[in-house]
Amino acid sequence: MTSHIKSYLNSYTNAATLAFYRLVFGFMMLLGLVRFASYGWIDKFYIQPSFHFTYYGFSWVKPIGIYTYGIFILCALAAIGIAIGYRYRLSAIVFFLCFTYIELMDKTTYLNHYYFISIVSFVMIFLPAASCFSVDAYKNPKRAFSQIPRWTVDILKLLLAIVYFYAGLAKLNSDWLLRAMPLKIWLSGHAELPLIGPLMLKNWIHYFFSWFGAIYDLGIVFLLINKRFRLIGFAFVVAFHLLTALLFPIGMFPYVMIVSTLIFFSSDFHKKCLSILSKALRLPSIVIDNTKKYIPRFRPLYNFSIALLSLLLLFQLVFPFRYICYPGELFWTEEGFRFSWRVMLMEKAGYAQFIITDSKTGKSIYVNNEDFLTRFQEKQMSFQPDFILEYAHYLHDHYEKKGMTNPEVRVNCHVALNGRLSRPYIDPKINLADKNESFKHKDWILPFEETIWGL
Repeated sequence: MTSHIKSYLNSYTNAATLAFYRLVFGFMMLLGLVRFASYGWIDKFYIQPSFHFTYYGFSWVKPIGIYTYGIFILCALAAIGIAIGYRYRLSAIVFFLCFTYIELMDKTTYLNHYYFISIVSFVMIFLPAASCFSVDAYKNPKRAFSQIPRWTVDILKLLLAIVYFYAGLAKLNSDWLLRAMPLKIWLSGHAELPLIGPLMLKNWIHYFFSWFGAIYDLGIVFLLINKRFRLIGFAFVVAFHLLTALLFPIGMFPYVMIVSTLIFFSSDFHKKCLSILSKALRLPSIVIDNTKKYIPRFRPLYNFSIALLSLLLLFQLVFPFRYICYPGELFWTEEGFRFSWRVMLMEKAGYAQFIITDSKTGKSIYVNNEDFLTRFQEKQMSFQPDFILEYAHYLHDHYEKKGMTNPEVRVNCHVALNGRLSRPYIDPKINLADKNESFKHKDWILPFEETIWGL
């Protein structure tokens, strides 16, 4: 076994594949950041709100007022640096730090593909992605290589495989397969679309999309890694993600996944793409000595990188299953739901009325959430327990500053899940100000009293 691992780690592949991925990744990130800013979302999500929902352990990560624009600008510049391979290592580090900081500023905007981008950008810090077709390689030919370790490409393929396969496993549940939920709700809302609109109301379409989505996620990687079926697989990738882009507001994710899956193509394809681009832009030849292999500058650091990234892969394989450690229905409690590639599995809607009681006088008041939260924040808060708890603590502190004595915070909260009738969600007798966030089970979430079968 050890000899096989050592042989694999010492095997090489053409650097064009990683250079191509670096190029498209950098420019896709730049496009995504420009799009985000052009829609006014920096101001809407990070500057206008007076309160921000934070991740447990990262409450210190906050927007910095008008200077938040500076984080986005720095992130965009780093994306350009990655794309063109200019001071690549520094660009990758800056991009990872900036993008992850943006992601952590407010969990209201959490999306699986933001998490994916943070992981990929972290991994790319350690990869020799600027070995060719880069400003760095052009300026310093001694650090230009045409052959790089095979694992530096395979790790990106494996990360993509985890995203797809785990998303497929998550779809193997009774709501998705036997009730066609939540697609039945979402697709029915697109009846106005030309040509395909009437189909969106058909019950069989809802089930077809549900079953096809599960099969696609579980099997697409196996098509992409097989040279014989790769083009068929990529055709499915393009069709699937363009359709999801049409039907669902998930931003750049479909396009990021389309270009990312190109990494499964042969290095000859990537060399041809770079050659065409080089000629079109009249760039210096990308051809490098075909026998020149990548040599790490510092072998101990290189070995440490392999060990660190191996642990990261192990973490990605295990962490999505942490929900097993919690009682109750995952879709209801959402304990262990995030960061586990559970993509578009739920349609939840909630109502949360908070009551603040002065512990000394017993006087109670009802909270108007619009006084503290944006509509988007209120919507997300109303059905997510950790949001509800954090907001309750914020209300406690706010009313304590206004003169109340040790305010007690309770909530009358009802939630509807995947087309079911709304039902009580949080124990209304519990003073949430006495409950602290932790990785422990939140026993103040009322039981779901149904079973959604699946992984």
